[in-house]
Amino acid sequence: MIARAQGDSHAALVYNPVKTDGRRLRAALIRQSERHGWASPSFHETTERDAGQEAAHRALDDGAAAVLVAGGDGTVRAVSEVMAGTTVPLSLVPSGTGNLFARNLGLPLADPETMIDAVFTGMTHPVDIGWAELTRSDSSSSEHAFVVLAGMGLDADMIANTRAELKRSVGWVAYIDGAMRSLPGARPFRTLFQVEDGRVHTTKVQSILFANCGALPAGIALVPDASVDDGTLDIALIQPTGVLGWLGVWRRVWWDNSVLRRTRAGRRVLERRGRDTSVRYLRGRTAEAAMDPTSIELDGDEFGEAVRIRCRIDQGALTIVLPSGHDVSGF
Repeated sequence: MIARAQGDSHAALVYNPVKTDGRRLRAALIRQSERHGWASPSFHETTERDAGQEAAHRALDDGAAAVLVAGGDGTVRAVSEVMAGTTVPLSLVPSGTGNLFARNLGLPLADPETMIDAVFTGMTHPVDIGWAELTRSDSSSSEHAFVVLAGMGLDADMIANTRAELKRSVGWVAYIDGAMRSLPGARPFRTLFQVEDGRVHTTKVQSILFANCGALPAGIALVPDASVDDGTLDIALIQPTGVLGWLGVWRRVWWDNSVLRRTRAGRRVLERRGRDTSVRYLRGRTAEAAMDPTSIELDGDEFGEAVRIRCRIDQGALTIVLPSGHDVSGF
């Protein structure tokens, strides 16, 4: 359970003013803080220059006993990057387009007051966070967090080709348009990769995904075995061959993962079926890949091109706020 407030304990809200109703969230947090005997909360807006890291640092430096984050997936990623390892509880207030991390945690997507109230009445649970070290063509490198997945190749191109105005009008469905705009120019690329055991493999792929969790909107299980608290990275190699290969990818992700795997009879069908190489799944605590300059995305944010990516999982590094009694068995 979340520790009860003592003295001048206060909560801090980090929010993206473009993606949220800031006035409503601020009023709700003030109201709940007063109700539960906490001191007045602090508020920290993100900006075009600061995706949320600086705002989260300010919240922690001010001594916040809990931090709430409201914004798109990029805001959640940026704030989580700072919160990792602090043990200060983080409450996700779903906002923005995808809310992918909140979806994977089974949080209410249309009721921000529930997640605000959970700061005072709920419970906490440790979850994993991923880290991606990117090496550029000039040999410079940097490391960034991700809470859902890091993607390279076609996955990142899809993000880049998704129109911002369409995201604002139709939400996550806009990514389908981004995918259709990316497919005509999609070309497989060769990569050297290894997963934890040190054995180096080479293959051609359209995309590689390094996932902390794997559920997408509409009940689509992109990486079905991914778990947010198992300390393991789940890797998906997307490697279709021709048009029929793309049909195989769609069948694997939508029909096999999201429909058949949900029932015992469906799982038997999958066991009898021959090996499908359109999507290949691997697991490990670390994984890395080397390739020619290739586009990268982390939790839906573009991160330019890299020639090497090394991903790792930091188990239980993020303390997440959940409503009291929230079911964590599906994590």
